[in-house]
Amino acid sequence: MIFYIILIIVILQRLTEIFIAKRNEKWMLSQGAYEVGASHYPYMVTMHISFFLFLIVEVVTNNSDISPLFPLFFLLFIAVQALRIWCIRSLGTFWNTKILILPDAQVVRKGPYTFMRHPNYAIVCLEILLLPIMFQAYFTAFCFTLLNVTMLSVRIPIEEKALRDATNYNHVFDKKISEP
Repeated sequence: MIFYIILIIVILQRLTEIFIAKRNEKWMLSQGAYEVGASHYPYMVTMHISFFLFLIVEVVTNNSDISPLFPLFFLLFIAVQALRIWCIRSLGTFWNTKILILPDAQVVRKGPYTFMRHPNYAIVCLEILLLPIMFQAYFTAFCFTLLNVTMLSVRIPIEEKALRDATNYNHVFDKKISEP
């Protein structure tokens, strides 16, 4: 039962984020933004939807119980969700699921973006690992962690190149660590 409650909450959170992203996309495009990396975006969406489907199938078919370390993993997951919200709020109208570039914009340098280049991507990596292992869905955790790292190895260079070409990204993040 706890699996379904957490799953529903996370799915509702993702649907809310899609609404926020669509609203932000509309605003950014009205300001002159353009999208880069559109060709990989459908694969990323498919991967994230598949993650939830594989998680459900693995938990249900294996009759998996919660992990013996569930309280620890759950606390970490809650902390990661707080960090996710911090990222979204820090980027404000610039946060999106797509790579939208607003030429000559000043990149955000607050919140977690004060410390690292891609905290939201690091958080997604942690979510894709933590959510399945809370319910002993190790196959899903392993496979989708690999798929996500592969996706980010395509996405991050595209995003960074576009930001370097069109904004003050290099100046702001010269010394910040690059996350996956």
